[in-house]
Amino acid sequence: MGDFYQLGVISTFHRLGKIDIDKLESQLKKFSRVRPIALVLPALFTDLEGEAMKTILNILKDVKYLNEIIVTLGRADESQFKRAREIISVLPHDVKIIWNDGQRLQKLYALLKENDLDAGGDGKGRSAWISYGYILAEGKSDVIVLHDCDIVTYDRQLLARLCYPVANPNLDYEFCKGFYARVTDRMHGR
Repeated sequence: MGDFYQLGVISTFHRLGKIDIDKLESQLKKFSRVRPIALVLPALFTDLEGEAMKTILNILKDVKYLNEIIVTLGRADESQFKRAREIISVLPHDVKIIWNDGQRLQKLYALLKENDLDAGGDGKGRSAWISYGYILAEGKSDVIVLHDCDIVTYDRQLLARLCYPVANPNLDYEFCKGFYARVTDRMHGR
């Protein structure tokens, strides 16, 4: 069945024409006054030093509709954590780094496990969930979006199209997942 077939409560938004990115971002800026938006960036330290992340940071510098950015950093020692703070400091937003390998979070993960609330093993899933918990506990944002830090084709449209369905108070979407085709001669686990 073609990808235009939609069943139930899952919708696919196809890009069928040219998008006016300025108009889309202007609307998101208005929506964000009512529904503040948090962006979660799960990253390994190696991601932060990559070319894709340089592009992402350059684009994020000019995004006006984000309320906060949470970088959830994995597989990083203390010196890499300090370097990550320097790399991320170029952003004008309210930015926090969750250092998953830091002593405080390791103690939290151990405490959760001791109380039969195991957050799972090290990885993007656990990093994302701890970020969501932080954002919800902080209470500054109503919308949470997440994307990877190794997207070599990253542009303003990608972020805006990811945010729009959940940030628009006139739409009734609670979750949005962006994806892009990875067409090769292999399945790559998908």
